[in-house]
Amino acid sequence: MPKAGHWYGLAGLVIVLDQLSKWVVLNHIEYGQTIYVAPFWNWVLTFNPGAAFSFLADQPGWQRWFFTVLALAVSGWIALELRKHPGQKLLSFALALIMGGALGNVIDRLRFGAVVDFVQWHVAGYYWPAFNVADSAITVGAILLLFSQLTATDNNKLPQ
Repeated sequence: MPKAGHWYGLAGLVIVLDQLSKWVVLNHIEYGQTIYVAPFWNWVLTFNPGAAFSFLADQPGWQRWFFTVLALAVSGWIALELRKHPGQKLLSFALALIMGGALGNVIDRLRFGAVVDFVQWHVAGYYWPAFNVADSAITVGAILLLFSQLTATDNNKLPQ
């Protein structure tokens, strides 16, 4: 049976991959520069002081600390849940992805005051907001968490 440490290791791997990808981008792409990758995909360098979809990005700076504290609190809760449920593989995998992504973005908020985003998808003139590896891990983790809760027996669900 997996132990919580395995799931913490996965969260750590997400953080390393996220920070490594951002390091590469910060050293190879100028702010605002767009690099064509495919008809639906560009590399860009942007800084998002808000949350997903630039939520609260236009605020004067308090959101940096709000989202940092929120991510740390959620990560702390996840760390406890991983200790309680290490054998529930899908649930723990989902939580580890969310925790790793949240902490990866916390590092950016502390270092830069904003989250480094660099993946831009677009179709027919519509551009999805830029995102990063941490955001992807959070999204995949949230989808898997929802799936795990919809398919779990009552004994294997998170407390409500």
